[in-house]
Amino acid sequence: MSGQRHLHEEVERLQTRLVGMAGVAEDMVHLSVEALQTRDADMAARVIDRDEAVDAAEMEIDDLAISLLALQQPMARDLRFITMAMKISNDLERVGDHAVNIAQTVPFVIDAPPFPPLPELDEMSRIATGMLADALDAFVRLDSNVAREISRCDDRVDELRDNVFRVLLTHMMEDPRRIGAGMDMFLVSRNLERIADLATNIAEDVVFLVEGRNIKHAAAAAPLQPLPSAAPSEV
Repeated sequence: MSGQRHLHEEVERLQTRLVGMAGVAEDMVHLSVEALQTRDADMAARVIDRDEAVDAAEMEIDDLAISLLALQQPMARDLRFITMAMKISNDLERVGDHAVNIAQTVPFVIDAPPFPPLPELDEMSRIATGMLADALDAFVRLDSNVAREISRCDDRVDELRDNVFRVLLTHMMEDPRRIGAGMDMFLVSRNLERIADLATNIAEDVVFLVEGRNIKHAAAAAPLQPLPSAAPSEV
């Protein structure tokens, strides 16, 4: 087997592992939000149980990526993909952590006095989970156009977080018995905000992977210097 063919197969294996990890992390977010909305403690427990699988996937991806970098000396697009895979797996592990944080609030919300509906939090959940799904889809399809659109939703999530805080503060001032549940709901909003931020990170990594452009900061939007030419594997 030629070195280039072996590299191609190993990069494909890395991609498969990363896509599998992404699916688990995305599912954890959806389940944690649903468990909160339906006050389902069993569903929340299932989210928490999946955390170890996400942690193990991150370590496996890191080990595989480091091995490829050390032994295969990849260049061009393969090099970008391997380095981005390590960054994305770290972001996905943190997404899983935030999903667990949301799930862990469910028992406290169940035991607390009923809280009035929070449409702002529902909208925040919808946007944040949608951003994550779109970012992962952009990665799978290597679609930098979709990836560029995702960061534009982040400001709306930040705005909703501030709105949620003001609404919760009003409720807590009106009824001190709601302070505990109100703080739990605010922490949920913070975790959703962080999930949206991580989705934005993944989207920016997709743009870098596809276009070789770093768009994390406006000043860094210029193209990178060309990487050494090679016959890169298609990912």
